Amino acid sequence: MTPLVITIILNTNHRDDTLEALASLVGSDYSNHRIIVLDNASQDGSIKAIHQAFPDVQIIELEDNRGYAGNNNVGIRTALTQGADWVFVLNEDTILAPDCLSQLVEAGERESRIGIVGPMVYHHSDPGIIQSAGGTMDSDWQASHLGQNETDHGQFDQPRPVDWVSGCAILARRKVIEQIGGLDERFFYYFEETEWCLRARRHGWIVWHVPQARLWHKGVQLNYNPGPNVTYYSTRNRLLMLSKHHAPINAWLVTWMFVLRTLTSWSIKPKWRSMKDHRDAMWQGAVDFLYQHWGMRKI
Repeated sequence: MTPLVITIILNTNHRDDTLEALASLVGSDYSNHRIIVLDNASQDGSIKAIHQAFPDVQIIELEDNRGYAGNNNVGIRTALTQGADWVFVLNEDTILAPDCLSQLVEAGERESRIGIVGPMVYHHSDPGIIQSAGGTMDSDWQASHLGQNETDHGQFDQPRPVDWVSGCAILARRKVIEQIGGLDERFFYYFEETEWCLRARRHGWIVWHVPQARLWHKGVQLNYNPGPNVTYYSTRNRLLMLSKHHAPINAWLVTWMFVLRTLTSWSIKPKWRSMKDHRDAMWQGAVDFLYQHWGMRKI
């Protein structure tokens, strides 16, 4: 029997992106598939437009903004209630190849211990440039994307295990979610997918990257310059991940040395005066970790 896949897409005032993502999903060659859009109080006519263009898509109007993690958990729980064998957590600013979903499911179904599956993610603005070929975590628990900003010339041609996959497209097996739970809502945004994959691997599941499953992501471009909010969440949430999973002392030392060195540099070196907002965000992230202030950043 063909597994039931339910895709969940979180939309916040990104009507046109969401419509384009839905069009690529509807054009998928995978048949046993439903779609849920989680709308986070959009004011751009998203709900009406989605209803008109895709009447079979279920829309859940969220009452509270609980971030990427908390909002998507609403969809994850709904998908499980509706009998999903696999839950596909997908960003609204993505475009899928017609066979992307079928490639992911086929790869996941080959081995019962494969619990999370991710595609080859390309830059939407530069379609032949890799954004993520899966993720790795080194001995100091520093996470990075494999193949990031490389031209794809077949260097990642075989499905293989990885430490984590990009949060813009994560296919999770029902049994994994039932065993380890959904995304950790304390993270709110950033590092939540890395921690989810780490949690799955620590429970014996395999995280699998499938290069034949192709997807294009608009949100991160080659010249991407993240704002202070990313600095805040990446600082706080990296420390939260280390704490949650009892990371070794070397990981703590490397992380805190990076934070302290960066704060010092951004504070005293004239050439980094433009980084004042990032400095303040990093400081706040470190302090909020120590005081266990989770969820949305309070400014």
